[in-house]
Amino acid sequence: MESVNAIGRRKAAVARVMLRDGKGKITVNDRDFKEYFGAETLQYVVTQPLVALNATDRYDITVNLDGGGVKGQAEALRLGITRALVKVDPENKSTLKASGFVTRDPREVERKKPGRPKARKRFQFSKR
Repeated sequence: MESVNAIGRRKAAVARVMLRDGKGKITVNDRDFKEYFGAETLQYVVTQPLVALNATDRYDITVNLDGGGVKGQAEALRLGITRALVKVDPENKSTLKASGFVTRDPREVERKKPGRPKARKRFQFSKR
């Protein structure tokens, strides 16, 4: 199998994923993903689609991650891996969709409005 490319996004994070046959090595920005994502929960989030398909040691994954915070990056990577796995075998989609990995989380930061300290917060009201 030649390499399969996919993109995953979440908030401001973008994950460009290249998936190819291998032994289960995940490399993020030229570092091992366990080193890049220190927290166990984030490592779990990244590997969820592979665990759902019992494919943890079937593919080597190279990732270029950019923007956002660590949680957004982890979830962007999860979506990128999911999309790559669906490209490899479209029959994987039903399993991954049932687990909720196929849907892109559309929530973004709301813009700051003029005359306010934040997007929705108001300055303190003073009657006199």
